[in-house]
Amino acid sequence: MKDYHISKHNSLYTIGLNYKKADAAIRGKFSLDEPTMDKLLQQAKKQGIDGLLVTSTCNRTELHGFAQHPFQLIKLLCDNTIGTVEEFQEVAYVYKNNEAISHLFRVGTGLDSQILGDFEIISQLRQSFNRSKKHEIANPFLERLCNSVIQASKRIKNDTEISSGATSVAFASVQYIFKNVPDISEKNILLFGTGKIGRNTCENLIKHTNNSHITLINRTKDKAEKIAGKFNLLVKNYGDLQTEIRNTDVLIVATGAQSPTITKELIYTKKPLLILDLSIPKNVADNVVDLPNVNLVHLDHLSQITDETLERRKQFIPEAEAIIEKIKDEFIQWLETRKFAPVIKALKKKLKVMKDEELDFQSKKLTDFNSKQADIVSERIIQKITKQFANHLKGENTDADNSLALITKVFQLEETINE
Repeated sequence: MKDYHISKHNSLYTIGLNYKKADAAIRGKFSLDEPTMDKLLQQAKKQGIDGLLVTSTCNRTELHGFAQHPFQLIKLLCDNTIGTVEEFQEVAYVYKNNEAISHLFRVGTGLDSQILGDFEIISQLRQSFNRSKKHEIANPFLERLCNSVIQASKRIKNDTEISSGATSVAFASVQYIFKNVPDISEKNILLFGTGKIGRNTCENLIKHTNNSHITLINRTKDKAEKIAGKFNLLVKNYGDLQTEIRNTDVLIVATGAQSPTITKELIYTKKPLLILDLSIPKNVADNVVDLPNVNLVHLDHLSQITDETLERRKQFIPEAEAIIEKIKDEFIQWLETRKFAPVIKALKKKLKVMKDEELDFQSKKLTDFNSKQADIVSERIIQKITKQFANHLKGENTDADNSLALITKVFQLEETINE
């Protein structure tokens, strides 16, 4: 990436881990909440990294950034999580330059999602860029790349059917409940946590179960009340959690804590209790299964549920990949123009110096010289000249390196470029 004048570091790297090799427990060790992501970006900026994106979701944690060596990014991640470098290396992947670009396109367009065609990641990618921009560690390259991935995601969603049909973690949760809980419309359901996954699950439950016995609990009660008001559901205080668990048949946990919010000590039930943990890291302690009548199902198991909808989506992968290639090619073409941007800038500066010298000479020589009009005409000529050179360098059959060397030599731009 050195020739593209984007970063003082030579290479773009993606380092990360995802559901393919890392189970929920390992992913949880490398999960980053929002305050920690802010802290990591601040540390990266102090270390001289001038372009970095951080994404952390249920299925993956990734850093995309410019560095001298990928270990800079790996160390940043490990220093801000409870995972070790050794644990990371066992399940990790590292991509460089073009491979890193291709990977981000696949991630952002849902082709690398645990559930094919799940476009939840694109909003998280947008948030990641905005966070980097807020901390002034987002460069023009990352902005252009994110915008290109977002464009590809929109095109795929609108022009293919890869996201058709109701398939998501929230929907998979309801499917599982349907298959494993008889008479679900008569059962008591407790939803603990009303973040995005919790809200989506709640909507799916109401839509598909026709159940009026759904109770919401959230640490911040007013958030639960907003959702409850929309669907006319019951809300209980966080302090009532243990009592409500005792009375429920299905407990759905969608909290965003870094350690278990549901422990063995909270559960006293004499009837069958199904617990669905939709959180990363796990928010339900593993030992709850030691209790009689308790069945615990985690997000990873739900995400493996495949049905006709997912099978149907697979046939649209080639269409999606063709859209990605087209937009990625446009991005690469833009990237190529970065090679000659400093030369064109230096050329424009040199021509302006020549213009100023000539206008100064003519103004002293001619008594009725209209310097204002001459300046306007000269600027327009400079714009046209530099545009001609830029168009030439963009040409498919142009040897850009030789052309740049020739322009630099003819106009003696060496010092101007290096300024």
